[in-house]
Amino acid sequence: MRKINWASFLEILKEWCENPMNIALFIWLLCVAVSGSMLILLLLGALNTAFPTRVSRNYWIEINNQVLNALFTLMSVYQHPSLFHHLFLLLRWGSEDVIELRKFYCKNGSYRPHELAHIAVVVSLLHVTCFCQYMLCGLYWGYSRQLRPEWAENLFFILGTATPVIAAVYTICSPLGKEYDSDLDEEAKTERGPKSLLENWVVVSKPEWVGGLFDCGDDRTVGFLSCFCTFCVFGWNMERLGFGNMYVHIITFLLLCVAPFWIFSISALHIHNYVIGDIAGVAGIVSCAFGLIYGGYWRIQMRKKFKLPGNTICCGSASMTDYLKWMFCWGCALAQEVRTGNFYDVEDDNFYRKLVEENCEVVIENVPVGSEPSDLGERREGSTHIMDAPIQPLI
Repeated sequence: MRKINWASFLEILKEWCENPMNIALFIWLLCVAVSGSMLILLLLGALNTAFPTRVSRNYWIEINNQVLNALFTLMSVYQHPSLFHHLFLLLRWGSEDVIELRKFYCKNGSYRPHELAHIAVVVSLLHVTCFCQYMLCGLYWGYSRQLRPEWAENLFFILGTATPVIAAVYTICSPLGKEYDSDLDEEAKTERGPKSLLENWVVVSKPEWVGGLFDCGDDRTVGFLSCFCTFCVFGWNMERLGFGNMYVHIITFLLLCVAPFWIFSISALHIHNYVIGDIAGVAGIVSCAFGLIYGGYWRIQMRKKFKLPGNTICCGSASMTDYLKWMFCWGCALAQEVRTGNFYDVEDDNFYRKLVEENCEVVIENVPVGSEPSDLGERREGSTHIMDAPIQPLI
């Protein structure tokens, strides 16, 4: 008899919960399920006993419509920066662009015949979905229930519901979702081939964070920019560390911290119920504050990818500590990440340092922590020291 491996299940659940985007998605789905269920019950007449008059039923139907409109608009706003980035990659269609798009739209990330056309169809359908939601949002915010054009509301609702379903079915049934073996994929053969590695560079086996969390004075330029230009510096740092496109990170982070307040506040003005309106407003403010968790999530990815040491001061969890650092001192956390990125060179998911030979001693280029660069991206030069950790040759 087969049994559930609860230990494995709990481990998978723990890993899933460590990603704040998964938690946000679960809360979003829960809110959609509650509001959508109430709307369906009202339309089917199952709540006629609780709401005996037609006026009261229409009143609560409009409230649920506004709540669902805010939730789906928020999701569209969050997803659209990535879709615009994919559209840009499609139009440029370079070798690296093809590789990145395959990871999102092709099964196993491998070559497909006529993949440009197939991916363009899926991306176009997803763009239509977002724009239909924006049109619905304009109808709900710009018109009262009595004056709202019903034909337009039905048209954009049907289009916005049908296009993501069509996109999913097309992805599965088209060559994008099927197995395909071919020796004609020249781009796959040249995909990120071995990079030319310099003989005088070594992998740093045990990298460290450069400076403590509150050592912003070690590099005042980085400290000030991290605090007052957080979104731009964060996106720039993520791209150079190999975590995706700079502009997608900037816009996504900005929307996570601004869009909930804007969307829920406007929706609250159209919900003619003080209690639910106040709840929507408070939910928007709280969601904006928790947008900083996005930075904490990528700090965790940086720590794991480059094998940086973790701090377990909060609940014995390094991940929880990273989230709290970003929640309560985002400027200091980002400045530390930028200083660390400045100190090392990134290549093939590893930190590297340059080797030189002096008097038959192997030394590694070092940078004084207290020195200040002339700009954020400048590589600082300084003295050298004998590397304490064993040197790991590249080849």
